[in-house]
Amino acid sequence: MSDEHELAARLATEAGDLLLDVREELAEATAEERKAAGDKRSHDFLMAALSAERPDDAVLSEEGVDDPVRLAAHRVWIVDPLDGTREFSELGRADWAVHVALWERNGTGGELIAGAVALPAQGMTLATPTVAAPPAAPEAPRIVVSRTRPPAVALEVRDALNGVLVEMGSAGAKVASVVQGLSDVYVHAGGQYEWDSAAPVAVARAAGLHTSRIDGSPLIYNQRDSKLPDLIVCRPEYADAVLAVTAR
Repeated sequence: MSDEHELAARLATEAGDLLLDVREELAEATAEERKAAGDKRSHDFLMAALSAERPDDAVLSEEGVDDPVRLAAHRVWIVDPLDGTREFSELGRADWAVHVALWERNGTGGELIAGAVALPAQGMTLATPTVAAPPAAPEAPRIVVSRTRPPAVALEVRDALNGVLVEMGSAGAKVASVVQGLSDVYVHAGGQYEWDSAAPVAVARAAGLHTSRIDGSPLIYNQRDSKLPDLIVCRPEYADAVLAVTAR
C-alpha cells in the first residue's frame, strides 16, 4: 500500500508543478484562458500518468468522460486535476488544489485507501497514510466557507457554535485548512461531486478528523451518480455540535 500513497502524492505534486508553470506561462493571458489551459493540461498529465503506472485501474476525473466501466472495477482513481479553477486563474491566490485519491472495492462495497491534496501555490502536499493532527483550536471555532456563496447551513453552524467565518476558495483548500489548523469546521451543502471531496476526505481521515455527510451518514464513493452534494469535515470535538445543526 505504501506505493499507492506515494503515487498519489507524487502525481498530485507533479500536476501542481505543471499548473504553476501554466500560470507563469499564461500570466498575460485572460483568466478564462488560464482556466481552460490549467484544467486540460493537468487532466491530460494525470490520465497519461495513471494509464502508464496503473493501467488496470479505472479513473474518474472531473475533466474526463465518465466511463461506466469504473462501476465494476476493483480499483478507481478519483481525481480533480484543478480544484478551484477560479482561484487558480486569479494570479496571486493560493487557495486552489489538485486532488488524487484511490478507491478500492472490499467486502462491504468499497473505501478510499489513499489520497493526496497538493496545494501548489503553498508549496505543500498533504497525503496519506499519516497526516499530522491540527494544533489546538482557538476558543471561537472558525467555520470555513466559500468566498462567493457560503451555504445557509454553514451560517447556522457558525451561530450555534458562536464561531467566526473564514472565507476560502477550493474544497481541497478548505479541508486542508482544517487539517493545518487554520480553520476548524467545513460544512458544505448544495453541489459537489466525488472528485471534489475524495482526496480531501482521505487526507482528513488520516489526520483524525470527522468526515460525513451533513445528516451524519457516511460519504460513499464510486457510485453510479457521481454527485456527492454535501459534507462535513471538522475537528472531532465539534462533530456532535455541528451534526445537531446540520442533521435537522
